Amino acid sequence: MKLLIKNGRVIHPVTGTVLLQDILAENGRISVLERGVTMEADRTIDAAGLSVAPGLVDMHVHFRDPGLTYKEDILTGCAAAARGGVTSVACMANTSPAVDCPEQVKYVLDRGRKANGVGVYPIAALSKGLLGEEPTDAEALQKAGAVALSDDGNNVDNANLMRDVLIRARQLEMPVLCHCEDTSMVSGRAVNEGSVSRQLWLEGRPAIAEEIMVMRDAMLAEETGASVHICHVSTARSVEIIRKMKKKGVRITCETCPQYFTLTEDEVLAQGALARVNPPLRTRKDVHAIISGLREGTIDVIATDHAPHSAEEKARPLSRAPSGMIGLETSLALALTHLYHTKKLDLPGLIRRMSTNPADILGLARGHMSLGAVADLVIFDPDEEWTINPEQFASKARNTPFAGRRVKGKVKYTIAKGEVIYQDNL
Repeated sequence: MKLLIKNGRVIHPVTGTVLLQDILAENGRISVLERGVTMEADRTIDAAGLSVAPGLVDMHVHFRDPGLTYKEDILTGCAAAARGGVTSVACMANTSPAVDCPEQVKYVLDRGRKANGVGVYPIAALSKGLLGEEPTDAEALQKAGAVALSDDGNNVDNANLMRDVLIRARQLEMPVLCHCEDTSMVSGRAVNEGSVSRQLWLEGRPAIAEEIMVMRDAMLAEETGASVHICHVSTARSVEIIRKMKKKGVRITCETCPQYFTLTEDEVLAQGALARVNPPLRTRKDVHAIISGLREGTIDVIATDHAPHSAEEKARPLSRAPSGMIGLETSLALALTHLYHTKKLDLPGLIRRMSTNPADILGLARGHMSLGAVADLVIFDPDEEWTINPEQFASKARNTPFAGRRVKGKVKYTIAKGEVIYQDNL
């Protein structure tokens, strides 16, 4: 199969350049990358006026498969990914049962192969049953195909357990992804501790609960030499801690999500449980710090923490509704709208945080625009405006606070290993 993409503005995230080039993909890889390609192909896409980038790599999704597939499953999650320009996803382990043994890792891989071509990479549990009491067999999980370890959804409160896991992960050169919120300070609490929690007469989740654990895990990374990745950074002080530890040479990376550079805690007053996430939406000061962290490179990755729930679950009162929002089908548009079109990031910098960096952190052969690279590509119009309508989503879930929002930037084609797996027909 030969696919030719002509006349596109090709984004090179590593070199930071945007070049007018044609791309020929053969047998799933980029074989030609230059102007004026005249070779024949099985399919030709005219990308004039459009941007062409490496397919997005979302290193933090929850596909609820196995066990909670009424919310989402791997097939529908991959369909949602394709609509958002995402060609690779890393699935968190907080399923039912948890992905804490080689058999469950293989289940996720097998289900992923039956999907639409989106690459599915399992992240295995750090502790058995996600209970934070006994470490999993990291070596066996890695051999089965897990790309990282994480108890995401739960903080690992036991520092000794976390240290032991990091020592083993260092030996295996396996990244550990950390959900940082001290459980004793956040359990049962729905919103940020601040003006909104006081207005609603609710106990809040204080920013320090995140920051204490970011510092602890950064210090453990420094001591063990392990590769530690901090999930969904949401506070200004967390950014400051990570910045300082990076300057010291600690092997620490981090991510944030679109909700943390677009929304504040005030969204809870307007949308209730739809705006409930862990960690919670914070203050305007925190939003500015997250954007600064992205601009300077302290924050390496934009992920979604795609967390589907049923309409019935999200309709519960705020204090009893589950936390999380979906994001695969809106992440690129939100990033373009709030970072590129506001001149906070250029296109190569934005794509580097959504494709190349997460792929490199997880050790995936994805996210690069070069000869011989896997032909995972997204073609998008950075200037096309559209209104987010969850009823058009491929995901089973609709729990997004961005419904009805006008955004600028639309995916036109998603290509996995040289095959078109999504085309915008609207």
